[in-house]
Amino acid sequence: METYSKIEKLLIDINEKNPLVHHITNYVTTNDCANIVLAIGASPVMADAINEIEDIVSISNSLIINIGTLNDTKIESMIKAGIKANKLNIPVILDPVGISASKYRTETIKKLLKEINFSVIRGNLSEIKALCGIDSISKGVDSREDSCREGEKIALMAAKLHNTVIAITGAVDYISDGKKIITLHNGNKILTKVTGTGCMTTSLIGAFCGATQDYFLAATLGILTMSLSGEIAYDSLKEGDGIGSFKVKLMDSIYNFSIDDINKRGKIYEG
Repeated sequence: METYSKIEKLLIDINEKNPLVHHITNYVTTNDCANIVLAIGASPVMADAINEIEDIVSISNSLIINIGTLNDTKIESMIKAGIKANKLNIPVILDPVGISASKYRTETIKKLLKEINFSVIRGNLSEIKALCGIDSISKGVDSREDSCREGEKIALMAAKLHNTVIAITGAVDYISDGKKIITLHNGNKILTKVTGTGCMTTSLIGAFCGATQDYFLAATLGILTMSLSGEIAYDSLKEGDGIGSFKVKLMDSIYNFSIDDINKRGKIYEG
């Protein structure tokens, strides 16, 4: 399959190019996101001070905007950074964390979408439905599982509406650019027991976006890396191990991630 050969090349390229991934993210998962980027072969920078934001964007290969912990000053930095990245043709990735949990978050996303062109938007099904103006019950960052058919429909709809790559993560993952779609059936429920695995997945997508102009491929590989590494980490747990041990093993699995893991375990369906 052509997708597998492209994935293998991107896994090589990210280590050779070592892209710099600029995060304007939430303080809950900053350290984990930085370490996950290092583990996959890229370099993180976490900077949101408005006085330096354009300088940092200018030396970066991709920009991640995550609305998990918001304030007015950070929003100004997000907009300034996104506009600068657009001017420099640097990919911008959006994580609309808990978009419908408050009016403040909803209005912030509207403002960001108006000012910035995003290369990829990653969220759970509830968050992406909200981006399409579809009412969806959302409890913070929790994902409500719907049918596979609905997931595909929402991914395609959102990609067309916002003219970007949409990545929906959950029990089944969906990636679409508005024309084609890939569904992924990997992962393990224990990933939901560790805070920030969604944010870390966005960081992986941002890392791969920094090494290629194929953002559909980057989103696919970012999600695969997290879901397959979660499976591998879970399978390596010993009796008595808990989520602390799992988190360490997850980081190890991402550090050691290879095309062999995808060939052996990947459940990739192209539509």
